[in-house]
Amino acid sequence: MILFWLICFALLVFALSYVLPPALRSDVAKSKQEDARREANIAIYRDQLAELETDLHNGIVAEDQYAQDREDIERRLLEDIATDKTTKKAATVSADTRKHVYLVGIGLALVAVIFYLRVGTPDAITNAAPGAATATQTAPAAPTGQRSQAQIEANVAALAKRLQSNPNDAQGWTMLARSYSSMEKYPEAAGAYAKATELTPNDADLWADYAFASAMAGGRSLEGKPMEFVERALKLDPDNAKALGLAANAAFEAKQYQKAIDYWERLRKRVPPDSDVAQAIDSRIKEAKAQMSSGAPQNK
Repeated sequence: MILFWLICFALLVFALSYVLPPALRSDVAKSKQEDARREANIAIYRDQLAELETDLHNGIVAEDQYAQDREDIERRLLEDIATDKTTKKAATVSADTRKHVYLVGIGLALVAVIFYLRVGTPDAITNAAPGAATATQTAPAAPTGQRSQAQIEANVAALAKRLQSNPNDAQGWTMLARSYSSMEKYPEAAGAYAKATELTPNDADLWADYAFASAMAGGRSLEGKPMEFVERALKLDPDNAKALGLAANAAFEAKQYQKAIDYWERLRKRVPPDSDVAQAIDSRIKEAKAQMSSGAPQNK
């Protein structure tokens, strides 16, 4: 515990060692620059006074003009010196303020540590990991997932009930069908897709999804109605990826290997070349070609 706080304090001091010296050095450098500028200005004013004295002796300026010019030079010199003093004082105040800020920062850190030691739970630092492990091992499975599943089912049931009073909601039937599919309730999904395709007959994706749900509800077979839905989807969109994949699988099941290869090659063009999907398609194509080369019976 003590080692932990010593490390924290050491890191704080280490951080301030990078921040504080440059800030203080900047104030010192600025002060030196101001001193040099002031000395240069005084030298200029001294030269101007000397030049004015020479002009007076040489009769270039009159006594009254000399007095007026000298008074003006002395006034500007006094104003410049007064400005330098104000600037230097402001810089000193800024430096002092910055020092106070760092002192307050360190003080607040120390106060926070002391307050935590007196009010907080320092033992949690050393015992947090074992405690967390024990809680993980002994705590029963949270029912959050069950509640979420129950909420999903309740929402789906509410949507189905709402669609009874609003049967022309195409988007609602599509959402209901996909919800049933995600819940693996394929007969219900097929019924919802039937309503969705009736209301939106030109959506190739809907027909492909309808084909899949119908196949799953009918013993995982694409023969009959499911294949009709696949053909309907391909008629609407010859490059529909879902429909091409289902058509290829149906052809392979029917031992129409060349037809399956044609569908898979069309689908292969629709996916990224180096993707997992592309590799899976290549594998199926190889499988179909192996069946053909082995002399397995092939339907036309």
